[in-house]
Amino acid sequence: MRGPRHTRLWRLLGAAAIALALAPLLVSGAGAQTPTWRHGLISAHSDAGFFFMVQNGFAEKQGLKLEIVQFKTDITALQSLIAGDLDSFEAGPASSMVAAGRGGDIRIIGCNWQALPYVIYARSTIGSIADLKGKTVAISAPAGFPAIIARGILEKNGVPPETVNFANLGADVERYKAVLAGVADAAVVSDEYEPIIERQGLKGLIAAKDAFPDYIRQCAMTTGKTLATRRDDAVRFLMAEMTALRYALSHRDDALRLTREMTGLKADDPRPEFVFDQAVRTHAIDPDWPVPMTKLRWMQEQLIRDGSIKQSFDPALVVDAGVRARALERLAAK
Repeated sequence: MRGPRHTRLWRLLGAAAIALALAPLLVSGAGAQTPTWRHGLISAHSDAGFFFMVQNGFAEKQGLKLEIVQFKTDITALQSLIAGDLDSFEAGPASSMVAAGRGGDIRIIGCNWQALPYVIYARSTIGSIADLKGKTVAISAPAGFPAIIARGILEKNGVPPETVNFANLGADVERYKAVLAGVADAAVVSDEYEPIIERQGLKGLIAAKDAFPDYIRQCAMTTGKTLATRRDDAVRFLMAEMTALRYALSHRDDALRLTREMTGLKADDPRPEFVFDQAVRTHAIDPDWPVPMTKLRWMQEQLIRDGSIKQSFDPALVVDAGVRARALERLAAK
């Protein structure tokens, strides 16, 4: 028979064995960290309540730590994505399609804002698009979304783009201020300035959505490499974006409050209310993030005509619809 000493020894050995078996699990659990997702956005302005709402706990609910990096142009955001400094970014899909047409590893995973909110605003001395010949038009960058829109509108109105002087002047606010200061004669900027242009002595020449109703304003882009290594995180990211956008659309006061916090706009500035109400009224935003292939194909045709894309390719090769589909499935199951 075993005496008390042997019994205690076996108990100690048994406890040690259990501890050794559990140790890897305990270490793994203690060392596990919430994965970080770095997302790029164009600098906050009057629609910030829609785009930045996701940082208010929605990503954490999906098991992600979200870091948002702001950029003045879609080109610099795209360059950061390609360099591996971002996991995704949101902007107009045109520059990403151009990059994909040149062999870039770009994937569109969803589009939240379906219509263009851009307008060509000009000084009061400019009577029409035709009057821009020989004048200076402010854009963000030569291959950026505002530049592509400007060239398309000029051509559609019979003004050769090469007869216009394009000035690369950064984000919307810089471009708008350039027109106010007389540095530029016109600029492609967001229609958020509509409520204040008249009292500032400017005029709207043409709305981009009227000239190009099939242009998509904003999509989320990532890379094939990221999807190959972090596909589940991409699904979680899009789930967070979907729930955040649904919340913003149904909580006007919260969205407007966030916009003012992000931009510093004063309480008497009418732009946040104008942007929010117009987006809701026109159903410009889709919180389910669809990828409209018909519109992407149309956009590719415009980019080929513009000369930004040299050779046609199937836009479906740039789209990964599976991320969105899986995100919607998971949300529906909750």
